[in-house]
Amino acid sequence: MTALLIIIAAIVLLLAGYIFYGSWLAKQWGIDPTRKTPANEMNDGVDYVPAKPAVLMGHHFSSIAGAGPINGPIQAAVFGWVPVFLWCVVGGIFFGGLQDFGSLFASLRHDGKSVGEIIKSSMGSKAKKLFIIFALLVLILVIASFVNVVAGTFFSAAGSFGFVTNPNGNQTTAMISLCFIVLAIVYGILTNKCGLKTLPATIIGLVGIVLITILGLNVGFAMSRTAWIVFIGIYIAVASLVPVWILLQPRDYLSSFLLYAMIALAFVGIVASPITGSATFTIPAFTGWKTNIGTMFPALFITVACGACSGFHSLISTGTSSKQLDSEKNAKAIGYGSMLIESALGIISLIAVGMVFDKYKANGFGSPSAAFGAGLATLFGKEGSSAYNTIYALLTLAVSVFALTSLDTGTRLSRFMFSELFLKDGEATWKDAKGIRKLLANPLFGTCLMVVIGCILGGLKLSAIWGLFGAANQLLAGIALMAVAAWLGQAGKNNKMFFIPMVFMLAATLTQLVLTIIGKVKAMCAGAPNAFFWGNWFQLLFALAMAVLAVILVIEGVQTFAKQKKNA
Repeated sequence: MTALLIIIAAIVLLLAGYIFYGSWLAKQWGIDPTRKTPANEMNDGVDYVPAKPAVLMGHHFSSIAGAGPINGPIQAAVFGWVPVFLWCVVGGIFFGGLQDFGSLFASLRHDGKSVGEIIKSSMGSKAKKLFIIFALLVLILVIASFVNVVAGTFFSAAGSFGFVTNPNGNQTTAMISLCFIVLAIVYGILTNKCGLKTLPATIIGLVGIVLITILGLNVGFAMSRTAWIVFIGIYIAVASLVPVWILLQPRDYLSSFLLYAMIALAFVGIVASPITGSATFTIPAFTGWKTNIGTMFPALFITVACGACSGFHSLISTGTSSKQLDSEKNAKAIGYGSMLIESALGIISLIAVGMVFDKYKANGFGSPSAAFGAGLATLFGKEGSSAYNTIYALLTLAVSVFALTSLDTGTRLSRFMFSELFLKDGEATWKDAKGIRKLLANPLFGTCLMVVIGCILGGLKLSAIWGLFGAANQLLAGIALMAVAAWLGQAGKNNKMFFIPMVFMLAATLTQLVLTIIGKVKAMCAGAPNAFFWGNWFQLLFALAMAVLAVILVIEGVQTFAKQKKNA
């Protein structure tokens, strides 16, 4: 019964936030449905391509979801369900939703350009360059984290290769995911080159998903973890360079149906569980201020990550979604609504781990994603039953699909921002640059460099990446909130709703980075085992670089706000 009350309370509160707070934000900022969007004014058939609202919702939601709202709340559940529930709901409504919606709106008013351009308009070119460097560091962590997650859901024993019958869960997930890529390309050709309408194309796509799922449950594909990392790297590099209508839009749109189905399936299981008694929610309401992952501040707010607020979302809102939005009237649903659905997914993840919490605490699962799948599958059957195995395989597939979707989008964003870093004012593309800058701004160069670095780091253990990713991601959220607030202030619009979320996120994340730096230095000075392993050096240097860049950007932001107040 506890699980049912939690999900009902979450849905009611998040829906109220969307209706009342989301509508108030739209009114404050001046959303204008009659205004032409960058997708329509600058349509180039590659990156700027108007998309149907349902298609763009699929892209945006699938891209921001990834594995974050699943891994984060599950890891944070050690604090108890009440803190995680409150942060997912309050954070989603007043922090994450605000950032996502605000970033999307600001980008629409800057020709669909990135947060860097928004910063440049209000804080200057120096701040823009610093932000781009910071964002690229975060994107490296995004690529590394999700390469690790996807490879972990695909890999088989070392030395295995090829098609297999009677596949295990990972081999099934790999096979369906490969077929899903082909299905997405077919969908993109049918809708964009053959003129097929969205509804019949969607029906074909859904039938295709059913067929490839049946195929994957009977025939799998096996490769080693290293081979999958190489394959994933090649795939995301190609996916980030081809026009969005070929792969990005259709893949994200079709994958969103998996997520909707997963949420619906979870809701049915949660509603039925008090009647069937199939599983029991066992997470205590509150376990204490300090746990094995740290003290509640800042650990809770860093670990939950995308379930409440994520800086990566601001890059998606300004990097791809703003270039595809066909009308500003859909900005609230895409920017604000998607974040609240993701918070709901975070609550579902919390409930899922609650069904297997004792086993999770005893390290009985290889990853949070495995605990998520097992927890929800338990609602439909005992472990080892056909119902359990089928549901578990489908949930693992969904997690893998969304992590791969975030990889697609994250790599494309890194291409945009890497090129932007080396272009001067007045240079529209890499072709306008001169000398070595022309090479550095070339999309192929930036894409390959980011993918290679991300895949190398993706070979580390997820535990060596996720904590740093969480801190960097949330710090990016604080900076994005600052950027949008500065632009709104310059434009004479209400920006007061940004200051508390901005200050809180900056304080939490900088605290976490400082604690990481101190911990690594202490371990090295004490000569702790493996303290000088290159993964620890990576965490230390990355934390130092991001902390320094963030402090400089915060100083620039404070100076900007002071000037605006003086000139008001």
